[in-house]
Amino acid sequence: MFNFWSKLALLFLLAFPCGLVSFAHADAEADSSEDPDVAVDEEEEEEEVVEEDQLQPTEDEEEEDEATDPSSLSSHPDADTTIVFTTGEEFLANEIVRFLVGFTNKGSEDFSVQSLEASFRYPQDFQFYIQNFTALPLQTLVKPQVQATFEYSFVPALQMAGRPFVLVILLNYLDTEGNSFQTAIYNQTVTITEKEEGLDGETMFMYIFLVGLVSLMVFALYQVLESRTRKRLSVKVEKGTGNMSDVDISWIPQETLNAMNRASPKTSPRKRAKRAAGTDQ
Repeated sequence: MFNFWSKLALLFLLAFPCGLVSFAHADAEADSSEDPDVAVDEEEEEEEVVEEDQLQPTEDEEEEDEATDPSSLSSHPDADTTIVFTTGEEFLANEIVRFLVGFTNKGSEDFSVQSLEASFRYPQDFQFYIQNFTALPLQTLVKPQVQATFEYSFVPALQMAGRPFVLVILLNYLDTEGNSFQTAIYNQTVTITEKEEGLDGETMFMYIFLVGLVSLMVFALYQVLESRTRKRLSVKVEKGTGNMSDVDISWIPQETLNAMNRASPKTSPRKRAKRAAGTDQ
């Protein structure tokens, strides 16, 4: 009975983790096998709504587009800019991204740095804003042969994780005559990644499988050690001689043998009593 239950426990420990892993893979495949046509239709509907909104821009939006379009403004040849991302060039969704902008005036006239702005734009359409961040007003006067440093930070939206977008960082400044200039400090395609926190389903099932496998190995090792211990504790019981004919009693005196026969435990108490009564008479 014990062997049956031990085999059943071994089978359960082996089959349970495998079943959990198979179930997890089946769920993952079910999630990935959603109808792609539905997703495409939803994206097309969103694009149609955006396009309809863009067909009727307001006057303020038109003025803002003209002011922020890099093609409408150019950079000054005496202005030199650099950028350094203090948080690294890995852009995590819903996490702060900080960078420093260095502006160097290499000319002989003053520059008035007006603002610093950043935005995420659609890769196929530069005029399409995915996420537009608030412009940082600077109003800083930079003398000739002087460098100024500015800090800016923004937070990518959580919904943008896993997709590539164009990050555009623009610096707006004026010369002494009031002419507007704009330098595109950063204009590259970046991918927003999602920060991995906690345990996902696949990792959890992997841990469950490992725990079940370790339990199975410990149980099998226990069975092997127990069987070896039983073999060591087993003791052979020696049996005495059952037939007196196999024993050499020739060396025992006859008187001693007669006395042993009289005191034999095979004789019943009644016979011993009768023998004792006959001896008294």
